[in-house]
Amino acid sequence: MLVLVAVLWSTGGLFAKAPWLLAWPGEVRGPLLAFWRALFAGIFLLPFVRRPQWSWRLVPATLVFAAMNVTFLTAISHTTAANAIWLQNTAPCWVLMFSVFCLRQKVTRKDGLMLVLGLGGVALILAFELTSDAVANQQGVAWGVMAGIAYAGVIITVRWLRDLDPVWIIALNHLVTAFLLGPLVMHEGVFPNAPQTLWLVCFGVLQMGLPYVLFARALRSVPSHEAAIIVLLEPILVPVWVYLAWHHHPSYAAPAWWTWAGAAFILAGLVARYAARPGRRPPHRESSSQRK
Repeated sequence: MLVLVAVLWSTGGLFAKAPWLLAWPGEVRGPLLAFWRALFAGIFLLPFVRRPQWSWRLVPATLVFAAMNVTFLTAISHTTAANAIWLQNTAPCWVLMFSVFCLRQKVTRKDGLMLVLGLGGVALILAFELTSDAVANQQGVAWGVMAGIAYAGVIITVRWLRDLDPVWIIALNHLVTAFLLGPLVMHEGVFPNAPQTLWLVCFGVLQMGLPYVLFARALRSVPSHEAAIIVLLEPILVPVWVYLAWHHHPSYAAPAWWTWAGAAFILAGLVARYAARPGRRPPHRESSSQRK
């Protein structure tokens, strides 16, 4: 089930990079995609909510989730899918830094190795991308870094809300994201035609809604550290699906070698952090985390 979750999540780039969405204005394409994806995902998730509860903690949680959606889809609209997804997956590094500097938590050897490798991968990507002449790509990389920071905020707030129904949190986050972006959509006056609408429904349901339900159920029997390792398939597969689907289209841009090198550093850091020693299991399970 978790492998299926990772595969479905990894289709984000395939949906967002579709050539028939390129007619939308580039400067607002990310927020527009975030609105439609969140709207359809939220509608799909509502029937699965069993225990809706209100808490003031949901306010910052929904806001940071909306920020993650906008920053990630803006990044993927301006740069390669590989850049966007791997920069977003540096979130555990930002969570660790927050824990150390704000919560005064101690750093383990695994944490330190993840931080060094993860930030080393980011530095490698930025060193080459920010010195290139492609302004749009530079903007995309900057948005990708912000997406990683926003995703870290989502991880922190989800842990903060672990006493609430995870499907309720996920559904509410998507619907609030759509609500916040609604005025922008109305102002821009950019609405999908029939084929684009069908594509966006699949984007919201298959890439966001359905995998969240499966993920929440899978965590009932799989420890969180094992789940974290399995879903690392997602950032690995994102550029694969984009290449297979759109490499023949003129708009396709292949990831540069430094993206793959930086991704290797980030992946190594995440594996080092979440891989448990053989025969050892964590003492408890965490509630499901949320994704982009």
